Parts: sequence; structure tokens; C-alpha cells
Amino acid sequence: MILVTGANGHLGRAIVEYLSERTAPAQIIAASREPGSLSPPESVAVRRADFADPASLPDAFTGIERIEIVSVDKLGEEARGLHHNAIAAAQEAGVERIFYTSHAGAREGSPFAPADQHAATETDLAETGIAFTSLRHGFYAESCLHMIGEDLKRGELRVPEDGTVCWTARDDLAQADAALLAGEATFDGATPPLTASRAWTMAEIAELASQITGREVRHTVVSDAEWKAAKVAAGVPEHYAEMLLGTFRASRRGDFSTVDPTLENLLGRKPTPLREVLAAALAPAAQTNHD
Repeated sequence: MILVTGANGHLGRAIVEYLSERTAPAQIIAASREPGSLSPPESVAVRRADFADPASLPDAFTGIERIEIVSVDKLGEEARGLHHNAIAAAQEAGVERIFYTSHAGAREGSPFAPADQHAATETDLAETGIAFTSLRHGFYAESCLHMIGEDLKRGELRVPEDGTVCWTARDDLAQADAALLAGEATFDGATPPLTASRAWTMAEIAELASQITGREVRHTVVSDAEWKAAKVAAGVPEHYAEMLLGTFRASRRGDFSTVDPTLENLLGRKPTPLREVLAAALAPAAQTNHD
């Protein structure tokens, strides 16, 4: 039996769907802290698994051979504690292999807080003695759009100094995770970076957006402090703005620049290019420009 946590989220839901195309749906369990919100493919079972409620986990993980722990949308010690609860319960339940959604930039002490917490959880996994696969996901292209999508639509990308980032489509990563859960390939410990085929600077993204929309998108470099202050003024909580700023600080160190063929090999095709992701997001702006 294979269980996927966080199955009501974008990534977890897609993993379950792709996995059901690769293995018998009756061997799959979709888990969530809110199981009533799930609508998995036919014959896929549903269980409640709430990392904040450790008492819910033994029943959820009973009889499971492989589990994918989808990392939570929390920060710091709270995130590590929730992941620890899930790992401990999987160990107690006798799970044979744990898959964990980590990050290609996972580094202890990273300026990007989630990358630091992923590294900490990888350490916790290694200490269990259980076979595990840490899925070093490339930075989601959807996260890029979340940070700068409105700037691209407005026509000026005002961002701090940056380095290259290999922005990777989340749906591609869901397909790759499903392939690994189905046993089509095996990695012990951390995978190579699961990335798209190219890394981009913000200046290059502005140029790409200009090509897509047919109008100039300027790239303006601002200080870290100015960028963060603008985010806070726009209503972003300060701790979240600081986390987002960490993306630029870590990219300047090259933490997200590695391009690796492993994702392409798992998919059996080229990963989705950033141009395609941006074109879908900027379609209304492009249409307005051509009307």
C-alpha cells in the first residue's frame, strides 16, 4: 500500500492522480487532515492524517509500505516538528520507505528559511535508519509567479539583486514523484536536483515576459530593504516578506542554479519550459495588448 499525505493540496492531489495511472488505485491511500475535502480517483481510499494530531497517525499509517510525506506550509521549528511527528509515526508503523518532498536548494543555514528546514528534516529522516528518498524538488515555477506575477503584468519587475533559479513546473514534479512511488526508479537518500532544463535570472524573465505579452516589461533592481518594505506595505506579513526575500539572498549564492537531467529522465520527456508556464499566467495581459 502507498499513502500520500497532503492529498488535498495542489501537489498531493496531482501525485495521487498520476500514481493511480501507474499502479492499481486500490493500492493507494490519499490522506489529509480534512479527509472530507478529498475526491481522489475511483478505488483510491481516504484516511485522516493530521501531523498536528499525532494520535491520528498510527491508524492512518497502518499497513503502509511506502509513504510520501508532503512538506507542510509552515516555517521553522513548527514545520520541523510536524514533519518529525509524521516520520516517527511512519517508523512506528513499520513503513518500508519514506518519500519526503524537499527542495533542490536544501542547505543548513540557508537564507531561504524553507531550505534550512528541509535540510533539518532530511537529518531527522537519516537518523531513523529507515530507507528514505528525499525528493529535491526544483523551485516551483508557480512560486515565481506568486512573487512577481503582478509585476510582470504591470510592466515593471522591481526586485532585489538575484542569481539564476531553475524554476520547475509543479505538475512535472508530481509526475516524477508518482513514478518514484510506483517503483520505476529508486534513489536512496537525497535525489539529484529535480529541475527543469534551464535556470533564469529576473532580467531574463522580464525579457521573456516582454516577448510573451508583446510589450516591454522593465527590470529594475532595488535594495533588499526597499523590496521588503514594499511587500509589507502591500499587506504581506513581515515574517513572510522576510522569507520571500530569502529567495533572492539564496539565489545570489547560487543555491537554486543547478540544472540536472534526472527530472527529464523520470518524465521521459523535456520538462515544461518556464515560457509555457508564464504564457498561461500572462495570457490575459497578452490578449489585452493585442486587442
